[in-house]
Amino acid sequence: MSNVNLIIEERAANIGNFMVGRLLPFREKRAVGPFVFIDHMGPAHLSDHENMDVPPHPHIGLSTLTFLFEGSIMHKDSLGTEMEIKPGAVNWMTAGKGIVHSERTPEYLRKTDKMLHGLQIWVALPKELEQMDPNFVHVEASDIPAWEKDGVSYKLIAGEAFGKKSPVPVYSPLYFIEIKSTTAQKINIGKDLFGESGLYILEGSIKSGEHTYDPKQILIANDSTLCEFEIAANTTVYIFGGTPFPEEHFIFWNFVSSDKELIEKAKQDWTAQTFPKVPGETEFVPLPQPKMR
Repeated sequence: MSNVNLIIEERAANIGNFMVGRLLPFREKRAVGPFVFIDHMGPAHLSDHENMDVPPHPHIGLSTLTFLFEGSIMHKDSLGTEMEIKPGAVNWMTAGKGIVHSERTPEYLRKTDKMLHGLQIWVALPKELEQMDPNFVHVEASDIPAWEKDGVSYKLIAGEAFGKKSPVPVYSPLYFIEIKSTTAQKINIGKDLFGESGLYILEGSIKSGEHTYDPKQILIANDSTLCEFEIAANTTVYIFGGTPFPEEHFIFWNFVSSDKELIEKAKQDWTAQTFPKVPGETEFVPLPQPKMR
């Protein structure tokens, strides 16, 4: 019997020169553990006159995790950070009480043909840490725990699982895991996980119970024992989840908080442009008008 409780199809949105497939939040499922937002960027072929340019925009109450499969992004933030991220590395930015950042194609790539493909993820902060000071951590690909077992490759990109711990400094119990296999295999890692669990199929397919699932689907489990499945040859999946928070977290645009008043204050502060500035940047993304969800 399948343990899959909810299947979410990737929903494409155009945010400039590339497509983003939004996976979370979804009407029927706002969060999986502390994970509140997952975007699949690309794959995008950018020509010599096309570049990623996301001007300065603010965040509160969350950590962002950027993980690329192809391409490069230059991150700049209001702490004065300038950090290029390349495939396999992690940019982990914790907004806390407020941070502003931009994401652009690095200067040395702006007049060349290039690819961009990756995941951008938001992880809500525990209520007691929502107003912490912001910080930024970059973890090189070589520092991410990686191993093979029975012909299957694993990476623990963030959190703790399998008795291992990623150097990404998370603030609540969670895991974000890459699983790759070039051959068909049975995977049984449910006992190694906890809390709520989701699985995203990047390429290939998996079989759970009598059902086969294909790319651009995210599967939400009734519990973390979802992670017993058959993986097809040449398949890559990402498993994410952890302990859910006891209180609801609200999302408006780039703001996440368990307190709607903090979101309202952030909206006012961004409109008044009293958030800290990104050095060297003059543009900014204006506050949109969608409803809180």
